[in-house]
Amino acid sequence: MERKEKLNRIFLILLSLFVVMLGYGILLPTLPYYTERLALKDNLDTDLINFHIGLLTSIYPFFQLLFVVVWGKLSDKYGRKPIIICGLIGFVIMQLLTGLATSLTMLYIARIFGGIFTSSVIPVSNAYLSDITSEKRRTKIMAWSGVAISSGVIFGPVIGGFLSQTDLHLKYTIGLLHLDRFSVPFLFAALLGLIVLLVVMKWLKNTTRVHKFRTQKVSLRFTFTKYFIVLLVLSFVIQFVVTLFETVFSIYGKDELGFNSNQVGIGFMLCGSIMAVLQPVFATYGEKFLSTKKQIALGLLISGLSLIAFPFFNNEFLVYALIIVFAAGGAMVTPNLLSAVSLISKNNTGRNISIQSSTNSIGQILGPVLGTWLITGGFYYPFIIAGIIVLVAIGCLLFFKNPP
Repeated sequence: MERKEKLNRIFLILLSLFVVMLGYGILLPTLPYYTERLALKDNLDTDLINFHIGLLTSIYPFFQLLFVVVWGKLSDKYGRKPIIICGLIGFVIMQLLTGLATSLTMLYIARIFGGIFTSSVIPVSNAYLSDITSEKRRTKIMAWSGVAISSGVIFGPVIGGFLSQTDLHLKYTIGLLHLDRFSVPFLFAALLGLIVLLVVMKWLKNTTRVHKFRTQKVSLRFTFTKYFIVLLVLSFVIQFVVTLFETVFSIYGKDELGFNSNQVGIGFMLCGSIMAVLQPVFATYGEKFLSTKKQIALGLLISGLSLIAFPFFNNEFLVYALIIVFAAGGAMVTPNLLSAVSLISKNNTGRNISIQSSTNSIGQILGPVLGTWLITGGFYYPFIIAGIIVLVAIGCLLFFKNPP
């Protein structure tokens, strides 16, 4: 394969990843305001609004978790390109449904539909990148995949917050569909998704089909080592806490701090930016100063303490400063965990990363639900309890011994 053609393929895959994560990011700052508007329209009890925000956040990774294996097998059978195209079509429809929703039911349908279809884009895109790169360059290209994903999460909240604050006095109702200023960010994401879909359909070449079913079935019989279990527990905790924080912060910003969706978006942008910038730094240079184990311990300590301190500050700049500290701690933990999992076994790297990815999804499902449930007792509870969970997780590192 020519170098130029390979770079074009890589660029198209990274573009697909970026757009899907941009759609995810756009929703973060606008979901509380959007849900509140639809809940009030449906005459729902206002006490249930936060519960719906948590459920709408976690239903997406739940359906991603259910369907990720199905898409993986289909991509082995039919090649990666058709599956990525299916995911992008689903993404465009989800954004349109979300933007034009007139009831919470429609919003739930959009989230479930999106979870099913977008679950194909990230793992299958990473498999495509893995197919066309040598083992020597694999780590580097996966780091670029991480940057594309992080960039979507960085720019999404800013775009979502900014576009939902526009002075467009739109109000159109077409049957069951409704268009107003909160629709604008989602229609923008749908348009971007459509452009990327057309570009991918025209220029991305399919990979050769792989029939891996027999080998996969056999390889499912394996034992979890104590070391691997520790890594999975830590992966779960960090994902659980990050998604709990994201969900609770958007509600906390709206109800307690009086932030608008733009200010909430800035908070998410800072969190994503710090993680995107620092993850490659810690992954590349961290080992020179601290061992993997010490980096994970320090990262967890920083994240845990910043979470516990969070509800005691209500100054906008101090809140942003604490978000930066929290994100820096997370950035120290995540790449070290991924790297440790990928190095456990040379033959089963893909399987191990898939198991870690599923563990992360469970954390993403439970975090928002528990976070919004704890809010009912007061805003102190979710932050302080999440902080304590992170600090307790440091104890797992006592069992953290390098694999034999």
